[in-house]
Amino acid sequence: MELIILGATFFGFLVLGVPVAFAIGLSAICTILYEGLPVAVIFQQMMSGMNIFSFLAIPFFVFSGELMLHGGVADKIVKLAKNLVGHIRGGLGMSNVVACTLFGGVSGSPVADVSAMGAVMIPMMKKEGFDTDYAVNVTTHASLVGALMPTSHNMIIYALAAGGKVSIGALIAAGLLPALVLMVCMLVAAYAVAVKRGYPAGKFPGWAEVFRSFAAALPGLLIVVIILAGILSGVFTATESAAVAVTYTILLTFLIYRTMTLQNFLRAAAKAVKTTGVVLLLIGVSTMFQYLMGLYEVADFAGDLMSKVSTQPWMIFLLINIILFVLGTFMDMAATILICTPIFLPIAMKAGMDPVQFGMLMLINCALGLNTPPVGTTQFVGCAIGGISVGAVMRTILPFYAALIAALMFVTYVPAFSLWLPRLLMGYKG
Repeated sequence: MELIILGATFFGFLVLGVPVAFAIGLSAICTILYEGLPVAVIFQQMMSGMNIFSFLAIPFFVFSGELMLHGGVADKIVKLAKNLVGHIRGGLGMSNVVACTLFGGVSGSPVADVSAMGAVMIPMMKKEGFDTDYAVNVTTHASLVGALMPTSHNMIIYALAAGGKVSIGALIAAGLLPALVLMVCMLVAAYAVAVKRGYPAGKFPGWAEVFRSFAAALPGLLIVVIILAGILSGVFTATESAAVAVTYTILLTFLIYRTMTLQNFLRAAAKAVKTTGVVLLLIGVSTMFQYLMGLYEVADFAGDLMSKVSTQPWMIFLLINIILFVLGTFMDMAATILICTPIFLPIAMKAGMDPVQFGMLMLINCALGLNTPPVGTTQFVGCAIGGISVGAVMRTILPFYAALIAALMFVTYVPAFSLWLPRLLMGYKG
């Protein structure tokens, strides 16, 4: 009965339009009160969930991404991407994919990525004669690669939701190949649609211009190298790398590029504080939710239910993907990770999937949800920039969805995409 109350109240609050964080917390409170547990359990679980040293990485990574967004780094990355692939058929679309991938590496946030790249690329593509729905779809889908990059705070959230079963360093190394696979799939989709619609190719500016734009963008791109090199060499931990990222970004935008203003710095700090507050609230209320799911053995129940459908690992992985995709359409990325990881990670591990590989599966699924209504945060941002309705964009979204799903299938069924680099660089034994 308690489990029914937990699930019914949670989905009931969501249907009523209650924000996800409050829906999670209120459903947990209703269940605790029905169970007759002391009210102090609510606050104990919230504090234990937020009072973790590794969570210090979250505000720093968020702040670093906001500084990159407001510090003028995007323009240099766009110029580099345009010079590299702008001469191919549908060149601006291809440039958009590469630019979103590069900026995703330094921001670690799909929303920041689509905000920065969309503000530059979508108007530029419209001016050059590209359809608005194409410009928005390319931008919003390519920006999702930020969830897999070393600066992604969602990796930190997954590592802690996994209950210590996976190292943050291994996750950071594991995200690089899936990010590359996702970029390649998006390039194929962008090119295929460009050919079908007859979009023109740009002009190659020459290798000298390519090298000049690369030199201008290199200081911003080095943030990924610094984080990886520092963690792999043992100079600093994964948590400390976030503070290093902020320090480097401040020096970069104020002293090297000299594009940061005091007003933009304060705007970035305010946005980082707001985002961190939302994430920590989600973590706190999700800890209550996880406590109740553990109490009522939800993971065991879900595992038994799936085993009745099939005992084949490939089928179990497919079912997990479908469930995560559906949940991601109406839940925030962080909330989905915090709630679903304790349920599905044990099931996936029992079926033979490594927890690092499952982390990549989880992040891509949650990123896919960011571009799917009714929540669809990145899609709403992209549509607002492009001045187009979500319905118009959804009518031509299938090629880009296909690219994302192809990348997801590669990561789900080919473990090497997620595990080769952690094993090579860190000696990961998983």
